[in-house]
Amino acid sequence: MMMMMGETWSQLGSLIATAMFLWAMFDKYFPHHLRSLILSHTKKLTSFVYPYIQIKFPEFTGEYLKRSEAYAAIETYLSSKSSSEAKNLKAVVVKDSSQPVQLSMDENEEVTDEFEGMKVWWGVKKIPRRTQSFSFYPEMEEKRYYKLTFHKSHRETLCGKYINHVLQEGKAITVRNRQRKLCINNPSQNWGGYRSTKWSHVTFEHPASFDTLAMDSKKKEEIINDLIKFSEGKEYYAKIGKAWKRGYLLYGPPGTGKSSMIAAMANYLNYDIYDLELTTVKDNTELRRLLIETTSKSIIVIEDIDCSLDLTGQRKKKKEQEKDEEKKDPASKMAKGEEESSSKVTLSGLLNFIDGLWSACGGERIIVFTTNYVEKLDPALIRRGRMDKHIEMSYCGFESFKVLAKNYLDVDSHELFATIDRLLEESDMTPADVAENLMPKSQNEDAETCLKKLIEAIKTAKEEATKKVEEEARLKVEKEEKEKQEATQEDVKVDESLAKDVKENGVDVVKDDKTLGKEVKENGVTA
Repeated sequence: MMMMMGETWSQLGSLIATAMFLWAMFDKYFPHHLRSLILSHTKKLTSFVYPYIQIKFPEFTGEYLKRSEAYAAIETYLSSKSSSEAKNLKAVVVKDSSQPVQLSMDENEEVTDEFEGMKVWWGVKKIPRRTQSFSFYPEMEEKRYYKLTFHKSHRETLCGKYINHVLQEGKAITVRNRQRKLCINNPSQNWGGYRSTKWSHVTFEHPASFDTLAMDSKKKEEIINDLIKFSEGKEYYAKIGKAWKRGYLLYGPPGTGKSSMIAAMANYLNYDIYDLELTTVKDNTELRRLLIETTSKSIIVIEDIDCSLDLTGQRKKKKEQEKDEEKKDPASKMAKGEEESSSKVTLSGLLNFIDGLWSACGGERIIVFTTNYVEKLDPALIRRGRMDKHIEMSYCGFESFKVLAKNYLDVDSHELFATIDRLLEESDMTPADVAENLMPKSQNEDAETCLKKLIEAIKTAKEEATKKVEEEARLKVEKEEKEKQEATQEDVKVDESLAKDVKENGVDVVKDDKTLGKEVKENGVTA
């Protein structure tokens, strides 16, 4: 019996070795077209007895070895399953991610997944390079791909809904895990170098949130609801035929929290921030090129837009005035040449940037303008549809103060709150100034000390504001009196000049009358 078993295994081994030898000879020496024809017919025959379908997702696509977005999304989607089910794992370093190391299954591993009750199998395979070749873009040593296997009865559902679900979920996980960026535009002369980019970035780590923002609670709730509606409105914007973007205008005095509001919006939505410095943009074409380089899920910010460029109706008058000055002083033209060359962005170009055809390149973007003087901006720039929501960042009120007191002193109520409430109604103090006075400067300062310090600061600010108003009123009266005196002096000068003219003209009239009488006497009545 043992001898028969040994002979059987020996024959089986010989058979397997023969089959492997024949397969190697077939794979290496058969003509390619003949080999393909045989393999295609073989697959057709096996499909009658093998009821499974396989789909391959290669790692690289195109001749320049660009990594497939589908492969990366599948790798991210399967990461959690791979770490819990696969025995052989591979660590992948992910750039700009809060989880810099991502685990994925190694070659020849397999994990399972379920979708609407249907079971599928995912595996990683590799194809070694067949031949050596010289190229400026050489092939990878091994080509990897994900292989999806499922029963052919589930073909319609899995080929459509499931694959789309995997890709979308993989991209969503990547967005959730990414390190958010704070970007600034590079000058255009730095765009052409090797590996140069139009935007430079650092990791965005600003801690501001709506919980810590000094603002009326109802106003904050209104802004949060607006942001949620926008971020979930992809289908709605497509339905109404508008680009998926929204404009916010933040205006108010310095120190009222405009920059903190932008950071809170970015943290709430998990968006990147693009800080656009208009003064480094040479013309409208560069502005458009910067726009198309921004990504979705981002906030494009132009701070102090009234100072960034001359975008008001006074631009034409200003240019005419500069031309007159250049005629008088030609040397000034050369001095201003470089400055003029870097500020050719027009109001029309900026409007097209935020609301024209180019604004529809990409989606899920928020555009934010900030200004200290909203009255200086051209109405066409901030109308609804461009700046959809106008948010006034005002002086600190009592509701804002309570948020700051909780943030800085961890105090919800105090006997001094009533005094502070009354003083804030009578004076204007920015949240930045209130926060500075509430912040303890030493270990010995407690909540009551800081609150008393704030009361004194508000009283001082109120006195200074009163003095300023009185000084402005005094200067206004002096200016009016000066103008009256100048007007009176001007009237006196006019009267003296008129009297002089009358005196001179009167002598001439007398002389003319004497001459006329003499002529009449000599020539008679007919004269």
